[in-house]
This record gives sequence, structure tokens and C-alpha cells, in this order.
Amino acid sequence: MSKSYSQFKAMLAIAKAGLIAIFKSPSAVAFSFAFPLIFILVFGFLGGGGRISIRVALAPGADTTNYLYGIIKTVPGLRIIEKPEAEIKEDLEKGRLTAIISIQKNENASPAYFINLKSSEAVNPQNLQVLRSILESIIKNIDHKKYPGAPTVAVINNHIEKIPGRTYRTIDFILPGQLGFSLLSAGVFGVAFLFFSLRQTLVLKRFFATPVSRTFIVLGEGLSRVTFQLITSIVILLVGYYFFHFTLVHGWITFIELLVLSFIGLVVFMSLGFVVSGIAKNESAIPPLANIVTLPQFLLAGTFFPIDNFPAWLQPFCKILPLTHLNDAMRNIAFEGAHLADCGKQLGILAIWAVVGYALAVKTFKWE
Repeated sequence: MSKSYSQFKAMLAIAKAGLIAIFKSPSAVAFSFAFPLIFILVFGFLGGGGRISIRVALAPGADTTNYLYGIIKTVPGLRIIEKPEAEIKEDLEKGRLTAIISIQKNENASPAYFINLKSSEAVNPQNLQVLRSILESIIKNIDHKKYPGAPTVAVINNHIEKIPGRTYRTIDFILPGQLGFSLLSAGVFGVAFLFFSLRQTLVLKRFFATPVSRTFIVLGEGLSRVTFQLITSIVILLVGYYFFHFTLVHGWITFIELLVLSFIGLVVFMSLGFVVSGIAKNESAIPPLANIVTLPQFLLAGTFFPIDNFPAWLQPFCKILPLTHLNDAMRNIAFEGAHLADCGKQLGILAIWAVVGYALAVKTFKWE
């Protein structure tokens, strides 16, 4: 009596063969493993103790009409951040801001102003020293030019108020971006080249001579890509954690949630790869089409630096990119202590991209 054909076993066989083929592909290994790890190593060694970045904010109610503030905001390398008070406090706790500056007018004659600094334990002490030196230099120049021989125009309070904080290292920002980049590259380039090659070499056509259904063919190839990329994600996270102290707030729970998020991101990005594969007329057309999808996200989705560094007119475009929301969700889970259930906004936008992407993929997908 003949046994019934197992579609599931056929799918696993296709997935196994696809996974072996991926590991044998130098370009797949380079884009998924080598490039992200190189960036992580470079930024990890350069930024192990946090970036030297003099970013400050003004305290609520600070006097901004005086000429002292006018001079401070023109100093090169000293960036004044304007955000809601809650976000300012959050940035200070993470060490993203060096200090909150309060400039208060003195009711007495001298000095004219008092300057108070509020910082956090997460801030590099060297940054605070640099900031204090900058402020002292500004006061000294004003005294020399406008009030020679007179009492100083301002005094900096020696006591710096510090709030509790946790150091936000360079690796805590860079690693999620590089992991996202790896997922994006694998999902778009990997899927596009894979399925175009399977069509061009008539492998898909030969599959039709077997009892395997088209659905299980796609699932098998997709499973191989997902398995390979999850292995990549595990390697990237472990290297970041054990060698550069990448923050995993809740330990293994955070690690597992990041892997689940990696899976979700890869599924979304694979839809874009199917679209590229479907509309490409020949193999040489795949790289430019794939770069149209990946390059803007690589540059504008917060991979290397926060998107608030971009001009205001460009930020709305940055905020609709799927990689932006994947990166945000990863950083929130890894450092902020959020869980997947807390990332509803990011997951919702990724879901919209998945629906749009797979709708286009169905329209453009070709078997031959």
C-alpha cells in the first residue's frame, strides 16, 4: 500500500537544501554576517564608553532673553535640544544629554546671572567637564570685553544636581541598527536573487513535475531564509552582549523578544524582496531595484544616528520607513525594558507594510 505524499516533509527538504545553498553563497554570508559585524566591531571599539557629544537643553523657565543665552546657542559643538520636558528628562537619564542648563537672573546687582547644571549618572564626566569649561570660557570673554575690572557677569554653581541614570553606550544604538540592516539586506537582496535564479534556471518549473504544491515550495525556500537569518541575529546579539556589553535589560527574555522581532522584520522585508524579484526583467536589474528599496532605509532609518539629526522636512519621510520602526522597537526592548506588547505602534506600522508588500508581491510574482 503506497504512503500518502507528505507536503510538510517536502517543504523541510526544500528548506534544508536552500539553507545549505545560502551558507555556500559568499554574498549572503557577507551581507548577513560580515558587514554588520564589522560595523559593530568598529563602533564597539570606538564607542565603548559612550560618545563625546555636548548636547544640552534649557530648564523650564530659564531666561532665554539675555545675551548670555544668545552667545551660548552660537557656540560650535554645543547643541541645544528642544523637546517636551518628559523627553528631555528621558534623554538625560540615558546620557543622551550632557546637562540641563538653568540661567536665572540675580535679583541683586552682582553677578547678573546664576547658572545651574542638572545632569545624570549616565553622563560621561568628561562631557560635563567640557561643558563647564565652555561656559566658563564664555563668561570670561564677556567679562573681558564688556566688564573689565568689574565683578563677573555670571557664576556657575559648583554643585551639579544628578539624577539616577543608566549609561546609553554607542553599541546600544548601533547594534539594533546593524541587525535591522542585516535583516533588510537578507529579506530584499536574498529573496530577490534567490527566486529570480530559481526561475531562470527552471528549478521552479521542475518543481511542478513533483507532487509538491506551490505554497509549500515558497514556504520551504522562505523557511531556509528565515532560519539562516535567525542564526545571524543570534550571532550578532551574542557578540554585542559578551564583547561590547550591549544592554539586554531583562536578560534572556529580552534576547528571545529580539529574536521574535527579528523574525517579524524579516517576514516584512521578504515581501519587498518578492516584489523586486517579480518586476526585475533580468538579473542585472535586481541590484539597482533592491538598492532603491534598501539604500534610503539604510541611510535614513536611524541605522547610524538618530533621525532627529536630519532636517525637519526630511524627518516625516524617515518615520514612515519600516526599518525605522523595527530599529525603534529593538532599541525600546533592548534598553528601555519594553516588551513586544508595548511596541504596538511599531508593530502596527510593520504590519501595514507587510500587507502592502505581500499584496504587491502576489501581483508581481512569477513562476517562470
